[in-house]
Amino acid sequence: MLKKYVASFSLAFFLVIGIASAQSIKTDKMDWWKDGKFGLFIHWGLYSIGHWKNAAQKGNEHFMYFERIPIKEYTKIAETFYPKQFNADLWVLRAKKAGMKYIVITAKHHDGFAMYNSPSNNFNIVNLSPWHKDPMVDLAKACKKYGLKLCFYYSLGRDWESPNTVWNKVGAKSGNTWDYPNESKKDYQKYIDEKVKPQLKELLSQYGPIGMIWFDTPEGTTPSQSEDLRNFILHIQPNCIINNRIGNGFGDYIVSEQKISAGKEVQAWEACITMSRKWGYSKFDNEWKSPELLVRQLVEVVCKGGNLLWNIGPTDLGELPPTSVANLKVIEQWMKVNGEAIYGTKPWSVLNEKSISFNGSQEDVMGKSDADLTSKNIFPDYYYNQKGENVIYLFARSVKEKKLQVESLVKQGIKIKAIKLLGNTSKISWENKKDKTTIDIPEDFKAVLPVYVFKIEFS
Repeated sequence: MLKKYVASFSLAFFLVIGIASAQSIKTDKMDWWKDGKFGLFIHWGLYSIGHWKNAAQKGNEHFMYFERIPIKEYTKIAETFYPKQFNADLWVLRAKKAGMKYIVITAKHHDGFAMYNSPSNNFNIVNLSPWHKDPMVDLAKACKKYGLKLCFYYSLGRDWESPNTVWNKVGAKSGNTWDYPNESKKDYQKYIDEKVKPQLKELLSQYGPIGMIWFDTPEGTTPSQSEDLRNFILHIQPNCIINNRIGNGFGDYIVSEQKISAGKEVQAWEACITMSRKWGYSKFDNEWKSPELLVRQLVEVVCKGGNLLWNIGPTDLGELPPTSVANLKVIEQWMKVNGEAIYGTKPWSVLNEKSISFNGSQEDVMGKSDADLTSKNIFPDYYYNQKGENVIYLFARSVKEKKLQVESLVKQGIKIKAIKLLGNTSKISWENKKDKTTIDIPEDFKAVLPVYVFKIEFS
C-alpha cells in the first residue's frame, strides 16, 4: 500500500513538474509577429478596376462613397469582375522572397463586398462574379506551403452595403445615406450581429489557422461591442492576433497608418504604408517609392521597435503592378544579404545619428502621396538596433563616403570585438578613437542598395 502511495505521489509530482515546465516555455501568440517584422498588405476588391467611367476614381478604394454609387449599380462591377490572372502561389512566393512573414488581405473593405465565400451574405465574389471562386482558399494553401501567416483585413465601422451602419452619429464615410437615407431606423448592433459576427466566424472557420484579424475604422463601435468581438474571435481561434482598430483599447498592438513613429515605441506597433500613392490599384497612379526609400523606411520602423506592412493593390485581373514586382525583387536581393539585421531584433539604447557628410540637403524622391505622412527625402544617416546581448547592427543609409565616422559606439562605452559588413567577405578595417569609431567600406564592395549593414560584436 505504501509503495502504491509513493508511486502515485511520484507520478503526480512529475506531472506537476512537467506541466509547470511546459507553461514556463509556452510562447506568446505575438512572438512570431514581433520577430517577423515585415508583412505584405493587399488591397483588392471591386475598386481594383482602377477607374470609374474612364476617369480616376474619387477616393480610389472609397469611390463608392465619394461617387455616391447605389448598391444596384455598384453590383454591376461584380458581375464583370473576373480575375483570370490571379495566382495565389505567385503572390505569396513574391512576398516570401522579399522576406515578408505574413500577408494581410482585404476580406471585406468599406464597400461591404466580401472577397471570399460568405454564406451569410450574398454580396460576395463567389455569388456575384462570373468567376465564382474563393481566392482565400488558394491563398490559405499558398501561405501554408511557403510558411507565411494568412491574416484578414475586415472593415468594421464602415460598410456601405449594410442598411445598419450609421453615418451622422459617428462621422464621415461610415454609412450609406444614398441607398438608406433614414438614419433613425439604423441599428449598429444589428449590423454586428447579422453581418460582422457571421462573417468573422466564416473567416476564422473556413481557411485554417489565421494569424490576425486586421480591423479598420471602428468608429461607432462601443467598448462593450469591442470586448464582445474580441471574445468572439478568441473563442474560435485563441491564438489569433487582433489589431487596435477593433476599438476602445481591446487590440494587441497599435497601428500607425501612412506614418512612422517619431521615436522608439514601448508598445507593439506596426506602420502600414503604401508603395505608391494609393491603397487600391489605380490606372492613374504612377508615383512609386524607390527601392532605396522603401528599405530606408523598413530600417527606420524596425529600429524603432515596429513592424512594417507594405501595401500593394493588384488589378481587377489579379495581377501585381509591374513596378511593385520590380521593387520587391530589389528588396529580395537586399534582404538575402541583410535580413539577419531585421528579424528577431530590438531597439538599441541609441536610435540614430547624422552622418558627417550630411550637409542639410535632402533629395525628394517622390511627390506627395494620398494621406502619406512618411518622409520622401533621402539623406545620409545611421540607424542602430540590437540582437541578443552582444550584437549591434549599424545601418548606414544613403552614405556617400567610404570611411564612416560614428559617435554612438564610443559614447555608449561599447567594447568592440569584431565588425563585419554583411555581404562582404574581406576583413573590415575599423578604429576606435577618442570620440568616434571609424569604419572603412571596402573599395570593391558592391551593394544592392546604398543601405549598408555592419554587424558589430561586442563584449
